[in-house]
Amino acid sequence: MKKYPYTEKKDTRSGFGAGLSVLGKTNPNVVALCADLTTSLKMDDFKKDHPERFFQIGIAEANMIGIAAGMTIGGKIPFTGTFANFSTGRVYDQIRQSVAYSDKNVKICASHAGLTLGEDGATHQILEDIGLMKMLPGMTVINPCDFNQTKAATIAIAEHHGPVYLRFGRPAVPNFTPADQKFEIGKALMLNEGKDVTIFATGHLVWKAIEAGELLAEQGIDAEVINIHTIKPLDAAAVIASAKKTRCVVTAEEHQMNGGLGDSIAQLLARELPTPLEMVAVNDSFGESGTPDQLMTKYGLDTVNIVEAVKKVIARK
Repeated sequence: MKKYPYTEKKDTRSGFGAGLSVLGKTNPNVVALCADLTTSLKMDDFKKDHPERFFQIGIAEANMIGIAAGMTIGGKIPFTGTFANFSTGRVYDQIRQSVAYSDKNVKICASHAGLTLGEDGATHQILEDIGLMKMLPGMTVINPCDFNQTKAATIAIAEHHGPVYLRFGRPAVPNFTPADQKFEIGKALMLNEGKDVTIFATGHLVWKAIEAGELLAEQGIDAEVINIHTIKPLDAAAVIASAKKTRCVVTAEEHQMNGGLGDSIAQLLARELPTPLEMVAVNDSFGESGTPDQLMTKYGLDTVNIVEAVKKVIARK
């Protein structure tokens, strides 16, 4: 198993803030809108450096999406920022009608996604957002794994024409991808080539998949680990090529089992290459209050759960 050392842990929302700050200096058409969570979304630097291009909308998320859609008509590239729950569930009608249906060039940037929001509890821990957004025609859905990848993704989506959902989180996680990486939308990243099983992971679960791969290697199991940072469009060629080689698959994500990455890969394999598959995800449940680590363990999203899923799926080959 290839080693991925890291020197620091950083939160992915700060990667978004860093990427937005770069865009502020390099792309004069980028504007930022926030729903009263500027500091939480790490948008302070953009606001300070470009006050004429920053719009504090207040606790009015539906209005924020409508304003953003309107701004695209004048050639602006709006980045909206709030918690993932408020970025999707609260404003789904506005996103569907004013952004997706109208094919507006809005970048919906969503922090504090999943269980790792922690102590704020179930009302804020949206676990359905990937499913909600990937079902919208024309919507690109991106879920990067660390600070550097989130920064690179933020910069990249400004060059992509069309609606984008960019998902990131609050906790500090290992920052292990290259600082100078070029982010390619829709391109899966091979982290470790293997022959016995494929682990497809996204977001915070990518590092857990790497840890699982190391444990499995100690037990003589050679796991292929692939980072699926773009859930839509899915890199179908990479998924099929890996599944054809290993003949069994595990997916890992901080999201509901229904509607997430595993759901997308299962649909693809069912059509193209029926393959034994196990999913590490939240199983039809809301979250609750607790520390991120406590919740990830309780809801089965830990390294050990990936290892167990691998052993289960290998037995089904």
